[in-house]
Amino acid sequence: MHDTKNTNTPSGWRPDRLDRLEQLARDAGAVRVAVVYPVDGPSLTGALESQKRGLIEAVLIGPEAKIRQVAADEGLSLGNTQITEADTPEAAAQMAVDLAITGKVQGLKKGAVKTNILMHAVISEKAMRTTRRISHVFAVDVSSYQRLLFVSDAAINIRPDLGTLRDITANAIDLAHALGIERPKVALLSASENINEKIESTIFAAAICKMADRGTISGADVDGPLAMDLAISPRAAEIKGIVSNVAGHADILIVPDLVSGNILVKDLDYLANAETAGIVMGAIVPIALTSRADTVEQRCASAALVCLVAAAKKMAEGLKNV
Repeated sequence: MHDTKNTNTPSGWRPDRLDRLEQLARDAGAVRVAVVYPVDGPSLTGALESQKRGLIEAVLIGPEAKIRQVAADEGLSLGNTQITEADTPEAAAQMAVDLAITGKVQGLKKGAVKTNILMHAVISEKAMRTTRRISHVFAVDVSSYQRLLFVSDAAINIRPDLGTLRDITANAIDLAHALGIERPKVALLSASENINEKIESTIFAAAICKMADRGTISGADVDGPLAMDLAISPRAAEIKGIVSNVAGHADILIVPDLVSGNILVKDLDYLANAETAGIVMGAIVPIALTSRADTVEQRCASAALVCLVAAAKKMAEGLKNV
């Protein structure tokens, strides 16, 4: 997924990293995904377009009459797409969770349902959990950066403790592996590269790095604490004398809390013209957690992430059974 294209090109050009995600997903093959309460134009369009592009096989869960009315209003063809009746967002979320637990779908996709309703249904079911905490990862395509960036956690865990931060890091590494990045570079972000007992995030970052040294976290190069400039700028790392496999070339940015992560992603989105896709990791199936403001392209990219994670999970389970 590392893009080596020259970004010093005419205005308006950008690398097609999210398109590349879709191609990888099509190559892996569509997976069956429950779309929770797609009763507005953007969510239904995103689901059907994701299906049309060969990323998912959609199971639409919600009031059938309303879904069909939205399709008619938007000029969308439902074709043979399965619709499962559910009167309320809560009922749709629970039904989607039940389908995941029984193995009838390999992923979930948020429709016009509030995030807290969907995630409550997921978290409330013990069978949906793994040994890790659930966390969210943004895949962020910034045209001025040489590779796709992953930012976590900017949506679920408000102020993670050390154990949660460990799981957030491991989940993000798993996503990178599913996308074909064999050894991602992980930067634990803080305000400084120095450990300061008054700044908790610097201490947590150092602890996560020691976990990586001892093999508790594996499959990646991990460094921190690193300030944002040191994580993404080779020049800043050189000027400050930071020698690291990660500094200046991070694939994954682990933020200290939800607020800082949310600000970072929205800064990139609105000020740097970035494109984003989002996914929840750490449950028994991946979950595309889209925003109401997401474009169709972003919704399809999130579906592609679900497809790739589900395919990687299936492959891993197959290897265990060999």
